[in-house]
Amino acid sequence: MTMTDKQREEIVSYRIQSAEATLEEVKSHRENGFYNTAVNRLYYACFYAANALLIANGIEVKSHEGVRQKLGQLFVLTGKLTPEHGKFYSQLFNKRSTGDYDDFVNHDLQTVDNLFPRAVDFIKSIKILLQK
Repeated sequence: MTMTDKQREEIVSYRIQSAEATLEEVKSHRENGFYNTAVNRLYYACFYAANALLIANGIEVKSHEGVRQKLGQLFVLTGKLTPEHGKFYSQLFNKRSTGDYDDFVNHDLQTVDNLFPRAVDFIKSIKILLQK
């Protein structure tokens, strides 16, 4: 399906709003001790932002792995995002997967508190790219 420019703008805006709202959810999960869920929401906040960036640039992917690969290929390797952003997104992708699917994996408060500001920075960096 081919999107019009207006549709693309609306989807990008919606994804960024979703990223910011999902980031807010993390605070409640953190306060209530739901650390695996907090990591899940951190990942999804970044996923929505990464997906917005790809869509804004005319790139549509069908999977989480596809988003990760295209983000690295088109934005990290080209210097538009830092290598640290690429590593962070991959790390968050892996932590979300293990927390959601692996038995006996329990993230802790320290993990959430380490990841949260990095997620905020990741989303902020994507919003800057979207403004260019």
